Amino acid sequence: MAQSVWGYDSDNGPERWHENYPLAKGDKQSPIEINSKDVQHDSSLSSWHASYDPGAAKTILNNGRTCRVVFDDTFDRSVLRGGPLSGAYRLRQLHLHWGSCDQHGSEHVIDGVKYAAELHMVHWNPKHGNFAGALKQPDGVAVVGIFLKVGQTPKPEMKRILEEIENIKTKGKEAPFLHFDPSILFPKSRDYWTYHGSFTTPPCEECITWILLREPIEVSSDQMAKLRSLSKNSENEPMSPLVDNWRPPQPLKGRIVRASFK
Repeated sequence: MAQSVWGYDSDNGPERWHENYPLAKGDKQSPIEINSKDVQHDSSLSSWHASYDPGAAKTILNNGRTCRVVFDDTFDRSVLRGGPLSGAYRLRQLHLHWGSCDQHGSEHVIDGVKYAAELHMVHWNPKHGNFAGALKQPDGVAVVGIFLKVGQTPKPEMKRILEEIENIKTKGKEAPFLHFDPSILFPKSRDYWTYHGSFTTPPCEECITWILLREPIEVSSDQMAKLRSLSKNSENEPMSPLVDNWRPPQPLKGRIVRASFK
């Protein structure tokens, strides 16, 4: 398996990532399955706060593995603070993981439940100088994870991202994505689980404080179908639907998951 071609197929998928990225077999890998009975309520966990500047949104792209929205992170204009974090973390990008049907697609699993998709908002700690530096530190990155479940009353929040999908149908396509406030994607409840883990894509660096929100947001079946209409191939190649771009849960290896709620 060549370095450049990791993916989600049987020949280059999560089971084989460790061949080129040994960290994928590390002790603090993500995602995980969260079992309520093993979670520790931690009353010292404060609430988290995001202050995002809608002007920081730059582009949306299809990189053949996910749909990503990129933000300007050259200074502290969109930041996350509080909760398990010390200091302010800058928003760099958000992206999604989804399934080939509505019954699975999320990376984290809660008490055996899989959601249709999972949204990751990736922030980094500027005290480490730059993003590359943050990847080398245990407190370098903070990711807010939001579950998407399919329901009858889709929330308008995802609409803006999904409207742009027409413009990034194939791998390598990028489109301007201006004036977007990602905080509209947060559910009403601020309850969260937190644990120390990794990126869920190679090289799987173990630098992430996860803040997984308990309450999912709702999308429609049609909205999910739109995500599945992306192609993981380039424009001049046959259409190959970009689906099932999720990594299965990894061993907990003694880590404790804490909850901000009882």
